[in-house]
Amino acid sequence: MSPRHGKLWTSDNREMKEASPGYRTVTIFVAGIAVIALVALVTVGVLQNKPLPQKYKYGIVMDAGSSHTALYIYQWPAEKDNNTGRVTQTDSCRVDGPGISSYASNPRGAGESLGECMLKARQAVPSSRHGETPLYLGATAGMRLLNIENASASDAVFQAVEAALHSSPFSFRGARILSGQEEGAFGWVTVNYLDDRLTQGQETTGALDLGGASTQISFVSARFDGTESPDNLMTFRLYGNDYNLYTHSYLCYGKDQALRKMLALQTASGPTSLSDPCFHPGYIRTRDYSELYASPCVARSKPQASPRNFTLKGTGDFDSCRTAVKKIFDFSKCNFSRCSFNGVFQPELQGSFGAFSAYYFVLDFLNLTDTSAPMETIKDKLREYCATPWADMQRQHPSTKVKYLAEYCFSGTYILTLLTEGYNFTADTFKEITIIRKIKGSDAGWTLGYMLNLTNMIPAEAPDAPPLPHAGYVSIMVLTGLLLGVLLLFITYTLSKTQCSNPHKIV
Repeated sequence: MSPRHGKLWTSDNREMKEASPGYRTVTIFVAGIAVIALVALVTVGVLQNKPLPQKYKYGIVMDAGSSHTALYIYQWPAEKDNNTGRVTQTDSCRVDGPGISSYASNPRGAGESLGECMLKARQAVPSSRHGETPLYLGATAGMRLLNIENASASDAVFQAVEAALHSSPFSFRGARILSGQEEGAFGWVTVNYLDDRLTQGQETTGALDLGGASTQISFVSARFDGTESPDNLMTFRLYGNDYNLYTHSYLCYGKDQALRKMLALQTASGPTSLSDPCFHPGYIRTRDYSELYASPCVARSKPQASPRNFTLKGTGDFDSCRTAVKKIFDFSKCNFSRCSFNGVFQPELQGSFGAFSAYYFVLDFLNLTDTSAPMETIKDKLREYCATPWADMQRQHPSTKVKYLAEYCFSGTYILTLLTEGYNFTADTFKEITIIRKIKGSDAGWTLGYMLNLTNMIPAEAPDAPPLPHAGYVSIMVLTGLLLGVLLLFITYTLSKTQCSNPHKIV
């Protein structure tokens, strides 16, 4: 090797050695920065994904029914108030005593009766939310009947109720009588909202509601656009989907008023004694004619000359009871292509149905909530139940109120007759009915649908979906940071190896 060659090699080698420590320092510095950045990204990701205490807003609806009043408390995520928050029921309270329509002669008592449930609401809703929590009261068929019978008494009851609710710490938004159509439609909204059928655009479920003074049927039918019977049409646009809803409310066909109608037919001649197949054998009760006919549903049919009282004696015969019940329906007239009863248009039934309120409470007591059972099996169970002696019934159910216990035979028979003869459910379509009390923890009924409508919690159009959920966004950021860090280290390492191993040109 020539001296020149050696000199050149020695010079290059010395330059490489002199450069290496500085280069390594830069490499270490860059790597350190990358590590710090990675730690920061991971820390941010962990902190962002840490669950935070959920904040809620609340709403209260009072259902002033014919037999009782109930209060329902709903909540939804506060940060999702703009038509995206899921509304759920958190609590409920049944008011002691009868419905507010029973306080016609003592209006002040109607307001006072709400006190205990209002106290429960104050305890259930955080005090910081009281002033912004909307409070609504909706009255149904009981007050509809009182308003027909005595409008001034109805107004006095509402004034007392409003005074009581105005004194609460909540944001009272008013009390009013719902129309039967509204009651049916809001019940349909509740059932389908809770079942997530509206947001997903699925086929909807029909709603069957039975109270003490009225009953409602509501469903969407492909064969109904309102042309034939516009009074039965309610249109909705929910989450970007259009619905033509058929709904009808039958005033005086709730289970309590239906019983009055049947007894009114049986006592039309003013007898002093009545043998009734809809009550258990051995059941005896003295009833007052004036009390029986003290309802707009039957007042016009009160006999001109009748004794003060009559004695009702049960015979417990399901088949005879069913015959008696059918007489309160009029199937003789129909000016439409098809009808249910009393000349009311009803399109062909479509899809599944949810039956709630008194449907549930009566059929649950009778152990008849399984609608998939053969129709004859259901009838046989009712025959057996109605034929059970009254003394045995009292012995078997000592804690059940006598009024309800005595009327379950009638109520069960009425429900079966209403569904099959009135609404035209066949042995096959009857199996499409589900008897429900709650859906995902919330009571089935009109109250939730009513509040959703008043608070605009259901948008007409489907809300725009966010491009990426927050947790997904943070996760992707962390993964991206890790990948960039690894890539940076790899590039740094590669450059370092290249610099160290690169041969120098010899001249």
